[in-house]
Amino acid sequence: MKKIKLQMSRKQLIWGITALVSLIIGLILAGLRIHMTDGLLTQKMADRWSNVSKSAQISCFFAESAQITEESLQQFEYNLNKGLEEASIVSESENEGARLWADAYSAKGTVTLESDRAKVDVTAIGIGGDFFLFHPVTLKSGTYFSGNDLMQDHVIIDEQAAWQLFGSNDVAGQIVYIGGIPHVVAGVTKREEGRMADAAGLSASIAYVSYQTLSRYGTDYGINCYEVVMPNPVKGYAKKFVGEKIGVTENDVEVLENTTRFDFLNLLKQLTQFGTRSMSSKAIIYPYWENMARGYEDIALLLLVFELLFILYPAIFTVVVIILAWKHKKWTAGSIWNALCNFFYNLKSGNRQKRKEKKAKKKILKKGGEEL
Repeated sequence: MKKIKLQMSRKQLIWGITALVSLIIGLILAGLRIHMTDGLLTQKMADRWSNVSKSAQISCFFAESAQITEESLQQFEYNLNKGLEEASIVSESENEGARLWADAYSAKGTVTLESDRAKVDVTAIGIGGDFFLFHPVTLKSGTYFSGNDLMQDHVIIDEQAAWQLFGSNDVAGQIVYIGGIPHVVAGVTKREEGRMADAAGLSASIAYVSYQTLSRYGTDYGINCYEVVMPNPVKGYAKKFVGEKIGVTENDVEVLENTTRFDFLNLLKQLTQFGTRSMSSKAIIYPYWENMARGYEDIALLLLVFELLFILYPAIFTVVVIILAWKHKKWTAGSIWNALCNFFYNLKSGNRQKRKEKKAKKKILKKGGEEL
């Protein structure tokens, strides 16, 4: 009989250890998933924008047939200001000049960069608004420029283009020609590398120019991305507002909330759409940063599946242990209450005894001092 009990306890110990190991592996996978998605700066604009009030980052991706123009986006900005005013949403920042929102737009195309040394054809991102607030690309040298600048004659090139054009990557301030018009190299960026980056559209040299430069002196495929960070006083408010006010039919635009796309509950929702989530009838070509985000979203979903499997085993084990303990319990609610009462009574008595001993020790020390 004792042998049987010993074997059972050994088996339970093994189950307990494997459950603990499984839990640790599940938590490690969760940590990896969170660390990976936290590194996607293009998805974290809301966190950088405000730590005082609730904000959300919303992205709109357009089909070419949407024919988005700078004027139509200016109309949306007017509607955004008007909508926030009507909803009595004001800035909670101590800075009086703080903005309630910021936005950016971009278009993909190609341009030819020329220097005294060489001529290079590159993929171009024509930017407007606060593009580099949303996309803080890594700079090897130089600074960012804004799509709101009065002079739209700046360009950021990648290291490969810099070496081809100038034989160096420290070329901020140098002049390149686009369509025969001189442009100042504001900075040099380090292009992301790897299988994911190449598949996303970063396999060749890239340059960031103003949308004005792209539309005038390059090949412009049209504005295909608009991004805004704005107040989100209640869940879903920002996404709903943008979807209703952007002025594009549903078949020509996809609106998503970047802020919550990698949240646990949202990823669970994506799992329920497995097999259909990648299907779309919309003629939308995504920019490279969204392609990369979708790639990491797939990886996050895979990690979540294994994470749930590893956590499920210790969860089931815990439930079984609780059920078995309940079935074979040799205690009652009354006995637990008495045990707790005795515990706190003993604790209180012990503290009282310690105070008495401390007081007695002080008296002895005091008496000894007087005798001296």
